Amino acid sequence: MASKLPTVAIIGQANVGKSSLFNRLVRAPQAIVAREAGTTRDSVVGRVSFRDHQFWLVDTAGLKNPEDEFEAGIQEQIDEAAETADMIVVVVDSTLYPSQQDKLVAKKALRSKKPVILIVNKTDIKGSLPSEEFRRLGVKTILRTSAEHSNGIVEVLDEITDLIPPAQEHIEDDVLRIALIGRPNVGKSHLFNTLAGKQQALVANLAGTTRDVNRVQVRYHGQVIELLDTAGVRRQGKQEVGIEKFSVLRTLQAIEEADICFLLMDVNELSTQLDQRLAGIIDQAGKGMAIVVSKWDSVEGKDAYTRDALAPKIAYEFKFTPWAPLIFTSSVTGQNVSKLFDIALEIQTRRGQETKTRVLNNMLHDATQKHPPAGLKNTHPKLRYIVQTDTTPPWFVIHGSNLKFVHWSYKRYLERLIRETYDYSGTPIKFSFIDEKQVKANRERVKAGKEPVTKAYKKAKDAEQDKSKNPPQ
Repeated sequence: MASKLPTVAIIGQANVGKSSLFNRLVRAPQAIVAREAGTTRDSVVGRVSFRDHQFWLVDTAGLKNPEDEFEAGIQEQIDEAAETADMIVVVVDSTLYPSQQDKLVAKKALRSKKPVILIVNKTDIKGSLPSEEFRRLGVKTILRTSAEHSNGIVEVLDEITDLIPPAQEHIEDDVLRIALIGRPNVGKSHLFNTLAGKQQALVANLAGTTRDVNRVQVRYHGQVIELLDTAGVRRQGKQEVGIEKFSVLRTLQAIEEADICFLLMDVNELSTQLDQRLAGIIDQAGKGMAIVVSKWDSVEGKDAYTRDALAPKIAYEFKFTPWAPLIFTSSVTGQNVSKLFDIALEIQTRRGQETKTRVLNNMLHDATQKHPPAGLKNTHPKLRYIVQTDTTPPWFVIHGSNLKFVHWSYKRYLERLIRETYDYSGTPIKFSFIDEKQVKANRERVKAGKEPVTKAYKKAKDAEQDKSKNPPQ
């Protein structure tokens, strides 16, 4: 089985500070924060790491009266979060007495039978009410925060991680899982059916076994492949310009379960913001990816839509994932459909390949000699050696000193060199930077029993073992 991270959904009325709380928890300004109520019109997702836990955090749109179909769609999105998330965080405004809408939000959450905590936000504002005023909402655990001033954030993370399981390790099996990801009406289900008909032998038909994800197992060149069709990715209600709504939690679950994701785009509607967001989520999750342009039969032959003209435009829109191969397909004519299986097998092989420590360190030595990393006066980063500590996705650990000064552009430079040395087309690669002074401090703290072994310490220990087996040449 592939690993699955828990999902935590934030729900509540509009303008209670959900997006500010989301940004504090993921430590990045992913959600748009504004004084105007109802700014968030779609689910925003971020990956949170805290101590020995990792989870997906989802910020939903504010709960309002469904005055039109568009608002009704937002309410469906919140219902979906309550149904599908592993845990729910209800947020209320501490300066306002609990309203009927707050009671409705809490009722939706409690009815789900999932773990629920209540966040009383904006406690820094004069006139905020005591926690006892919110007991009537029925949620036992109440925490007070000021997301704007980062008060109470660690306590919230402590409570969340007490109620969800620790991050699961990836357990290998002999099944290659491929998820079809994309916006509504881009041809996912059609491609799913076409791929299922291209197999050499049908292994199992498991449609609809896991919530709203359809799946089928096929065998291709001796490899059992499980296809996941994310039927839950759909439009809800009316559309506004630039706004797409989709069942983000079910998409996340499919991405987490998959080894490789095919990101589908309709050739008649390319490179929307949501496509880029999905690509970013797949990259962040460390999954293999190919960008699949569907419905090629509908435009082929038109000069404006030639492959040579479109490919550079798509590559520019997805320049943050330049490693993802691009393929044009048609489920109607079958064009390039069988090639998708070959691409998936190639990507999986590259994801599992192991490197040689000597080759990596020769590369690192040459890189730092030609282009030393910039730093501050008398505090330049020193990159001493590099080892690969994991596969699927490939993970590299660089040891040295003053590594906190390594600029993101230099990390991208190192990634490009690794990709030139070893072919990692179709998969993201991950880096960790281990400062030798921090490793020593971690070791002393562990010996003194002051805190548990951290992930960085574990990775450093693994890297040290690899170094003893394959010392840098």
